[in-house]
Amino acid sequence: MDLTTSYLGLTLASPVVASASPVSQRVEDLKVLERSGVGAVVLHSLFEEQIRRQQLADHLVTDQHEEAYGEASSFLPSAPTTAFGGAVPYLEHLERCVRAVDIPVIASLNGSTPGGWTSIARSLQAAGAAAIELNIYSVPGDIAMSGREVEERHLEIVGLVREAVSVPVAVKLSPFFSATGSMAMALQEAGANGLVLFNRFLQPEVDIERVAVSPAASLSVRSEARLPRTWIAMLSGHLDLSLAATTGVEVVDDVIAYLLCGADVVMTASALLRHGPAYAAELTSGLEAWLSRKGFSSVDEIRGLLAVPADVDPATYERSGYVAALEQARAVYGDLRAWPS
Repeated sequence: MDLTTSYLGLTLASPVVASASPVSQRVEDLKVLERSGVGAVVLHSLFEEQIRRQQLADHLVTDQHEEAYGEASSFLPSAPTTAFGGAVPYLEHLERCVRAVDIPVIASLNGSTPGGWTSIARSLQAAGAAAIELNIYSVPGDIAMSGREVEERHLEIVGLVREAVSVPVAVKLSPFFSATGSMAMALQEAGANGLVLFNRFLQPEVDIERVAVSPAASLSVRSEARLPRTWIAMLSGHLDLSLAATTGVEVVDDVIAYLLCGADVVMTASALLRHGPAYAAELTSGLEAWLSRKGFSSVDEIRGLLAVPADVDPATYERSGYVAALEQARAVYGDLRAWPS
């Protein structure tokens, strides 16, 4: 059975990819992922805030001694943290991972502002990253900021990174753009090689007993896959970009559904965090079994079979599906106005 696929110009042995998560923090777990059949792994993210904190610490140390004698300069820290913006531990881990496995290792940058991305991206490439995934996690809390400004910030970041590196660049995109298709086309023009659909925003929890807001992180569930599947089905065949699916991947059925909609690869983090890195073997073996049972010999044969046809207006197509879903709901649940209050 041929599970080979292409993503960002890279040839992968399998469309199942481990997405950015704590699973990639240990080299041994990457080896397990490789043995379990994943085609590539995206390292846990290097955060913009981490880099800024280290830069601030380095500058504070330097400022404290700026009036000291020049002959005493040797007592300043010798670690190259300033040059790399505090990214040294991540770069060292990336180098260890690249040496340890034969599958592509993709680095992940998580931030929201343009500054500093280019030098870090170059360092990631030098450390052996096969590609770079930009996780532009930006919630426009400034109510005066327009949608166009948000879009332009994304495009600026992508353009800067694209100019700085020669390895492929993917963008992990939010589902909340007013015109996702147009934004996808603009990112392609800015130099992105692929899109990862979609990023999950982690909203805080409200504790009514403590009367406080607290951070909250939750793993995705299968029903969350419907939105990214919809957009992958609409974008597939209309862009010269690789499409990576993420969110809501728990069982092999989810992998297959994404591929049928047109995904080049299917990424998962939640399933691996719930069941361990070896669980990837169930996804790959399950995909092989389904392909064999259905009479297919390769992943390429099924990719995009359920994508929106090229000769159909996607908006009309989606609208008709929306209306059909409402009609089905009405048939199942009846007229809600007739229910007792």
